[in-house]
Amino acid sequence: MSDAQKAVIAGGEAARDSAASLAHAAADVINQVLRGMAGRLTEQAPEILAANAGDMAEGEAAGLGQGLLDRLRLDPGRMQEMARQIGLLADAPFPPEMTPLGDLAGGPAGGRLRLAERRVPVGVIGANFEARPNVTIDIASQLLKSRNAGVLRTGGAALRSAAALADHVIAPALHAAGLDPRVVQLVRSADREAAVELVRQPELIPLVILRGSGETTRSLAAEAARAGVRTLAHADGGGVLYLDRAADPALAAEIVTTSLDRLGVCNRLNLLLICSQAWDQLLEVVLGPVRELGITPSLPPHAHPLGHEWALDSGHEATLTIAPADGPAAAARLANDCTSGLAAGIVTADPAAAREFLDAYRGTGAFWNATTRLLDGFKLRGVPETGINVDHVPGPRGPVTFQDLCLRQYVVVPA
Repeated sequence: MSDAQKAVIAGGEAARDSAASLAHAAADVINQVLRGMAGRLTEQAPEILAANAGDMAEGEAAGLGQGLLDRLRLDPGRMQEMARQIGLLADAPFPPEMTPLGDLAGGPAGGRLRLAERRVPVGVIGANFEARPNVTIDIASQLLKSRNAGVLRTGGAALRSAAALADHVIAPALHAAGLDPRVVQLVRSADREAAVELVRQPELIPLVILRGSGETTRSLAAEAARAGVRTLAHADGGGVLYLDRAADPALAAEIVTTSLDRLGVCNRLNLLLICSQAWDQLLEVVLGPVRELGITPSLPPHAHPLGHEWALDSGHEATLTIAPADGPAAAARLANDCTSGLAAGIVTADPAAAREFLDAYRGTGAFWNATTRLLDGFKLRGVPETGINVDHVPGPRGPVTFQDLCLRQYVVVPA
């Protein structure tokens, strides 16, 4: 057995053995843990930032692109924002554990029965995610709020930062609240084999959240399917924006600029579509602001697929694909057919054009006169997310939060 496999199995066993204590924890205890995490993010900031500085130095020496380094970086402002979000999560109400659905016939002696739907924790949930330290806190907090134990694995570039967060924030907050610190496990291996082993343990870790680059995540999802492990996969991103012929030029320029504030995130503007009937006019409006941001426009004819995700293209993150579209429905079809289906928006003053676009688009988030950067668990729902699920299947789709990390159970009792 390899060291990576040993690390994953040990983490899975520890999480499994401690999961019951979390599943039955009172709401105020769970919230105490979260508030403790928020406080420790501030109190232990020097130790965490020092660990992150080590990760950043190694990442720069290894030649990581600017987008990857931006994801990896922690600073006091980001630490404060992490703490603020965890505090808000602690204040978020828990969904009802039991929801009445009605009465049923068929009870003893012809009596009535009562039907309810109960939310049941999964038990242990794994997570494999990119080298972004804040995701360690995002996912751990969502698992705790949903009363699930977890086994977390991050990209090797962020392992120091993740270990510091686990040791100085998550475990002490659990211990202080009287809960078993083992309920959140960090796989302390940079070996990529650990990611594969994480999705091969159906008896220990039946559900795994997968985030990261498209090819890696798709490969892990396929391996999970072979092993009988369920996944919530966030493989690809890339926001789409269509400028309709009825778009207000000033608003178009503003939304394009707002959508490019960070280049290493999945919901940034990746593909800009412009109405072919207003191509020259609207292209002139946006090229100036785009170039002022240091972004290189990729104009027709393109030497790459239309939906190529620049955030994952190290060294080319500061690129934006721009292409024509023959109206709202055609733009929506391009977004459906050429991109991951993460998010797309339209800029227009014409409600009929907006409706045509919104009705035709099938992705997880659709926007009218707004940026796709809003497709984020915290921005949309007020709590951090574990990832954004773009699968075309029933279940949680779009930003996945603690409210989605449960199993449905039907309960029938005497009326």
